Amino acid sequence: MYQCYEALPFPAAGYGVERNWPANLKLELFCGPRHTQVKHMAFSGPLRIQRPFYPEGKPCHLYLLHPPGGLVSGDRLYIAVKAEPHSQSLLTTPSAGKVYRQDSAGVAQGQRVTLRLDQHAELEWLPQETIIYRGANAGLDLHIELAPQARFIGWELVCLGRPAGEHWFDAGSLSQRLQLWRDGRLLLNERLQLNAGDEAHLGRAGLNGHCVFGTLVAAGPGLDDELITRLRQALPDGFAVTERLGVLLVRFLGNDMTVCRAGMWQAWELIRPVVLRRPACFPRIWFT
Repeated sequence: MYQCYEALPFPAAGYGVERNWPANLKLELFCGPRHTQVKHMAFSGPLRIQRPFYPEGKPCHLYLLHPPGGLVSGDRLYIAVKAEPHSQSLLTTPSAGKVYRQDSAGVAQGQRVTLRLDQHAELEWLPQETIIYRGANAGLDLHIELAPQARFIGWELVCLGRPAGEHWFDAGSLSQRLQLWRDGRLLLNERLQLNAGDEAHLGRAGLNGHCVFGTLVAAGPGLDDELITRLRQALPDGFAVTERLGVLLVRFLGNDMTVCRAGMWQAWELIRPVVLRRPACFPRIWFT
């Protein structure tokens, strides 16, 4: 499998190396005799997992915890997950992620996630949304590597500013990348480089002035025209569904995270039984 990739840049700035507070979490998941278990965990800095939950039997539900609750300048989160053959896991977060205003030196902050799935592994990456505050200098990087028979469902949901409080994203930047590889072949490669008020932010070829956007990615069997039709009929305005090279994409663009979240949950409910052959089982933390 493809092992190396060019990560999003986190440039040195301001106070130099002293302005760098990394947190690392590495997980290895394996298929035990009764359910999927955490085989290995290594961490440094304020990044942990809660004990595994098993609300649906064999699949393991894991909650990723970042006690500070948000990223300030110099913060870098590195999350790496390896799913061994036949393991079944769902990873989520207990609350929205937050990227706060950069410091006076403009030092970047952000997160890199690497997910590697072995043969017949199943993994769901379903974090709650990320809020990019006015003035942030944010980098978000999601890198997915799939073996030929691995199955994956995941999403990234982003809100620029806090529109409910009329705190608009009128300053700051976001660099976001999403890559998906299958058996060493790059199937999806997207990059967003946005500065508040630029063409990518306000232009019709970009976000067209909207502040909420999200992408659900699914890779596995059953991604056929019937499923796509069902998704298009079920989802409200603001959503679009496409499929190419065996990768299904559900996208949202709008101004209301509640609508985005509800639609993504609805799409997941339709996709999961097809790709993973079991009904949706909502993590309890989403409702607390």
